Amino acid sequence: MHKILLPTLLSLLASTALAAPALKPEVSVNHPVVTVGDMFDDAGLLAERALFRAPAPGTTGIVSLEAIRAAAARAGLVDYAQDGVLSVRVERQATIVDTALLGDLIRADLEARGLVAPGVEVSARFATGDLAFKAENVPVPATLASLQYQPGASAFSARFQIAGIELPVDVSGRIDLMVEVPHLAASLKAGDIISATDLEMKRVPLDYADTTGIENFDQLVGKQLRHAARAGVMLKAADVTEPLAVRRNTQVTVLLRNGPLTLTVLGQSLGDAVPGQAVQVMNTVSRKILNGVASANGSVEITTAAAQLKVAGL
Repeated sequence: MHKILLPTLLSLLASTALAAPALKPEVSVNHPVVTVGDMFDDAGLLAERALFRAPAPGTTGIVSLEAIRAAAARAGLVDYAQDGVLSVRVERQATIVDTALLGDLIRADLEARGLVAPGVEVSARFATGDLAFKAENVPVPATLASLQYQPGASAFSARFQIAGIELPVDVSGRIDLMVEVPHLAASLKAGDIISATDLEMKRVPLDYADTTGIENFDQLVGKQLRHAARAGVMLKAADVTEPLAVRRNTQVTVLLRNGPLTLTVLGQSLGDAVPGQAVQVMNTVSRKILNGVASANGSVEITTAAAQLKVAGL
């Protein structure tokens, strides 16, 4: 039994001894320093020792065998397999930091400082056009170091720190604040009641929306158009009104309540009115003019004290 195990043990020890570090023909790293473990397979305890600086993020360098031998010797590695490798291609992985990512950092900073309201879209336009930087491939490839921006103005200047790039990056440009507002999806006539399907949301500059009195979506649904409007028109507060409860020159029911007593007569409206709005009506029998308030159901309720004293005169 011992005679069988001994050759097996010697074979395993020999295999372990033969597993010397082997030089790789190609290396891809994600850090600024190339280590023994990056350059050699089976580097063992020397794996974490530094050899030389990696190329810049997103670039590739060719390292000669002579340079590798010198660096490996300084790290304490002199015995390794070369397997015909005469040079090693070293690639440094990268993440592209572009205009969109930098713009997101600016937007997040403005929101954190309370300079833009929820629902406002921030679009940064850089003076140099589209930007792209090859950053180190890390979870946070770029940070905003500083931002100079005054609310109400569009110009800005910013400084970014890009991972893998030693010097900060200074940029400038303009910030556009956009907001989605309701537009008509179809042409409507004057007096039409606006439904949810009649509206679509489109982006416009925030300052324009603020100065023109734009209503939000929920404030427009159920309102009545004051005038005809074409599809694509942006609706403003002045374009709509509450639906008319009473129309001019139409027959209405006139109500006068006095305690438990309610009198009802027919009258003619002398004007248009929305619910809760004052309107004059004429008693079609006595021809008297009465002042009342339009109700949502289309009736007019007499509210003046003088009219209530003339119940019999209705």
